[in-house]
Amino acid sequence: MSEQRPERTDHVKQPGWLTNKVFNPLMAWLTRRGISVRGSRVLAVRGRTSGEWRRTPVNPLRYDGQLYLVAPRGHVQWTRNMRVVGGGELRLGKKVEVFTATEVADDDKPEVLRAYLKRWKAETGAFFNGVGPDSTTEELRRAAPDHPVFAVTVTEVRTG
Repeated sequence: MSEQRPERTDHVKQPGWLTNKVFNPLMAWLTRRGISVRGSRVLAVRGRTSGEWRRTPVNPLRYDGQLYLVAPRGHVQWTRNMRVVGGGELRLGKKVEVFTATEVADDDKPEVLRAYLKRWKAETGAFFNGVGPDSTTEELRRAAPDHPVFAVTVTEVRTG
């Protein structure tokens, strides 16, 4: 097993105007109404300092029987909040899945990242700097510190 690199928390790929003003609001609007695009959900996580609910569209990944949240844009606000609060909610229409989350170590990420890129490369591949589902394990391991991954355990499901 390779030596664990210190976590990098400076890697962030900020979304552009079109993503911020059109695509993310559209995805969130559809998901709030119960329309999932390829498995999308709205992630709700409490702010680490404000305690206010923060929401963002996400693409959860089910891999090898486990549910994961991957941050293709890097160490963004929801990942920083998740580290502090340790969980949140995944929403689709009126269905709310309450969950706890555990961050995955960099050395354990390559196969999760590979599966995520196989599923979501068309939407998120540009954020991985040339690393894709066919990259070597070592290439995925080098990319791992830039992309937080959380294992999600659903603890409650609410509807209506």
